[in-house]
Amino acid sequence: MGIEVTGTRNERFDEILTPEALDFVASLQREFGGRRLELLAKRAERQEALNNGGTLDFLPETAGIRADDTWRVAEPAPGLEDRRVEITGPTDRKMTINALNSGAKVWLADFEDANTPLWDNMIEGQLSLRDALDRTIDFTDERTGKSYSLKPDDELPTIVPRPRGWHMDEKHVTVDGQTMSGSLFDFGMYFFHSGKRQIAKGKGPYFYLPKMESHLEARLWNDVFTYAENALDVPYGTIRATVLIETIPAAFEMEEILYELRDHSAGLNAGRWDYLFSVIKKFRSRGAQFVLPERNAITMTAPFMRAYTELLVRTCHKRGAHAIGGMAAFIPSRKDEEVNRVAFEKVRADKTREAGDGFDGSWVAHPDLVAVCREVFDGVLGDKPNQRDRLREEVKVSASDLLSVDKTPGEITEAGLRNNIDVALRYLAAWLNGSGAVAIHNLMEDAATAEISRSQVWQWINNGVKLPDGTLITRDLVTSLLDEELTKIQEELGDAYNSDRYNEAVSLFKEVTLADDYSEFLTTPAYIRFP
Repeated sequence: MGIEVTGTRNERFDEILTPEALDFVASLQREFGGRRLELLAKRAERQEALNNGGTLDFLPETAGIRADDTWRVAEPAPGLEDRRVEITGPTDRKMTINALNSGAKVWLADFEDANTPLWDNMIEGQLSLRDALDRTIDFTDERTGKSYSLKPDDELPTIVPRPRGWHMDEKHVTVDGQTMSGSLFDFGMYFFHSGKRQIAKGKGPYFYLPKMESHLEARLWNDVFTYAENALDVPYGTIRATVLIETIPAAFEMEEILYELRDHSAGLNAGRWDYLFSVIKKFRSRGAQFVLPERNAITMTAPFMRAYTELLVRTCHKRGAHAIGGMAAFIPSRKDEEVNRVAFEKVRADKTREAGDGFDGSWVAHPDLVAVCREVFDGVLGDKPNQRDRLREEVKVSASDLLSVDKTPGEITEAGLRNNIDVALRYLAAWLNGSGAVAIHNLMEDAATAEISRSQVWQWINNGVKLPDGTLITRDLVTSLLDEELTKIQEELGDAYNSDRYNEAVSLFKEVTLADDYSEFLTTPAYIRFP
């Protein structure tokens, strides 16, 4: 009663959208939907304060939690002790099999940034994960005729789904007339259908939690977990969650986030691309002090990024938690040896830095990169499952260190501006066509990297940024370059150019870069364009 599903009921969808499963997710919405909206309102209040000249700092009201050296998070759950290499990707059937056969220790099964929230994608993803756990999944590529099937269970990584962030709705489901939270829908459907299947495999229902901005949002997730465990008769603490520290407000609340989730915690992850997006977004109107150079010039060695990652490792290991590194965007090519060489070189350097800094594992975006990441971490870990005993007590990070954006080397060039426009257009066209992880110019782009591209353009326009020759970046300049870049894309793609999709992408790009008001997430107006 009170539940309405407007999404299509394709073949097998009724296996997921059962009355019992819908009742369960509806109970989550009724119990926690109001608190979710209150916390989203608090995000808006904090943003308004930053727009008006406010800043971020470690919270005085939680100083006692940070000062108390006695508490620890739960010991690693089965299947999460060794996380030296994790692969990420969407939950379509082909990717599910390839990720599970990749040799990684963990697969982040993504319902979020590497996915597009088309209704079919969300339900088919749930089917893919359940079928994988039942070992009934298979896939045949119609183009090549190649068939894919799973390796033995003991060779498969632990599945860790990532539900959508708190800000996303599931517009195809309403509960008592209110739109369903995308987070609660994704979590609830997986926990209901696959949670006990994971337990039967000797592991458990584990999750990656994206885009949180405060420990109060972590508290909400913890309460959701406790409620869900009680509702489905699962022992308390069985659910485990790794939180992506990918917003700058969350960087100031890492210990508090671990504390709120401590019985359900599986550690923190340095979500670098969303973190850069968050830095731009939060301080978008604050002038030159918070204007970063073009995105390809920003590296993990920038002072504010070093402060963030070092604090994350220190915080996690102080509390007995795993610290997981982020994803290098470079991807290999099986057709171009030079691209392949550069990709492996860049990824190896990135993972070497992370392993040396004390991370317990890291992400890759392509199966061919699993061996590189594993080799690097094998060299540091040896037979140890992690390096949580490396406490990094020498790390001292201040609020000013985390906010030292103006110390980032690099410049803003016309080539960098054009690249942002080009990447955003190509990604938005793919996203609107149903693909959330897209290879563009030998880099793996997802929603986070597209957010950086369009947010930088908005920030440069609205903060009086000039190119090296003195040209002011204006709406008129961006509009002119937009037309030129679109023409280049059309000429490059030829018959493969989809004018309808690119016209939609141009419209969306203008909406999220040229408007006076900044759109908090490009995926929000993009989602409206979906059926």
